Amino acid sequence: MAEFKGFMHGMGIGGWLTNYKRFHLLSPEQRYPLSVGDFEHFDSYITRSDIDYIASLGMDHIRLGFDQIVIEEKPGIYRERIWKLFDNFIGWCEDAGVNAVLNMHKAVGNYCDVSEPVLLLDSPELQERFIAVWVAFEKRYHDKPEVAFELLNEVGNVDPSLWNGLAARTVAALRALNPTRKIIIGSICANSCAHLKDLALFDDDNIIYTWHFYSPFEFTHQRGVLQPSLLYYNRVMPYPGDIEIYRDCRRYIWGEQNAYPEFTRMDKEFLRQETAPAFEFAGKHPDKIVWCGEFGTIRHCPLEYRENYMRDLISLLKEHRMAYCVWNYLSTPNDGNRFSLVDDDRRRILSPELAAIIAGKR
Repeated sequence: MAEFKGFMHGMGIGGWLTNYKRFHLLSPEQRYPLSVGDFEHFDSYITRSDIDYIASLGMDHIRLGFDQIVIEEKPGIYRERIWKLFDNFIGWCEDAGVNAVLNMHKAVGNYCDVSEPVLLLDSPELQERFIAVWVAFEKRYHDKPEVAFELLNEVGNVDPSLWNGLAARTVAALRALNPTRKIIIGSICANSCAHLKDLALFDDDNIIYTWHFYSPFEFTHQRGVLQPSLLYYNRVMPYPGDIEIYRDCRRYIWGEQNAYPEFTRMDKEFLRQETAPAFEFAGKHPDKIVWCGEFGTIRHCPLEYRENYMRDLISLLKEHRMAYCVWNYLSTPNDGNRFSLVDDDRRRILSPELAAIIAGKR
């Protein structure tokens, strides 16, 4: 497949300009205004030393998630204070020798945390605002070819033609300004690899197609505070392990009587089958760049199981020479969906083995 040069092994940063607080815990009127505490957090949470450390782990790129409401003060008006944080981040990446992906993690009308009264793909006004944000990014960083733009994180379960249409309009607006900007596009159903086939393809060498992977969900999100069903089950899920534990989980929560009938174990062969649509898509389109832009395991999953899972999944990606980016460097301590790969106090990787795995050395 086509190689994503300079973006082969990456790490995402959440918890800074996205996931700094979980909106579904707030009342509707509290969700979108930014507080004094939010700005204090933005100004201090990530520094040059964090970027240097991620680079030292062998990463060649960093994916920075941000929310539209953080950069956008009002439609068409952007916060200079936040622009300066992006300037700093890009400069730190340049100094550390790593490339950058700017990922709109949550757009107005497409928040995975909450239900919104007006959806992005139902609103021409929200779509124009969305395109305008990316045009503003292009104008500011026009002379930064090492920065890739990821249009939107995890589009919902919608008619793919609606998302394809907005993506095409956004690409056209960016191409009018820059014919070679690297633009990353994922599919519907939270960037499911099974829906890569629903993406409209571009005759453009600088369009990258992305997918996310969190299967089996009952493992990667086990006992998650933001996943009531798994919190209810409240069981440590091993990996690899006997498939019966997974069947019991799905019986207990969802009433499935014979989950995963073709498997006797939860192991690499399960991951191989679940990831197959991504590799099939790449095989059908060898001239296209395909990037696994997000995967990981919740922080309180036992470290040994996290290592086992990441080792098996990354080995499959390496088998197919597919670029990837792990999630997530550091989650805020108050985040109920923590996927941190470093500890809170020293901000150092949780184990040497985990460091070797994410760098592709295992």
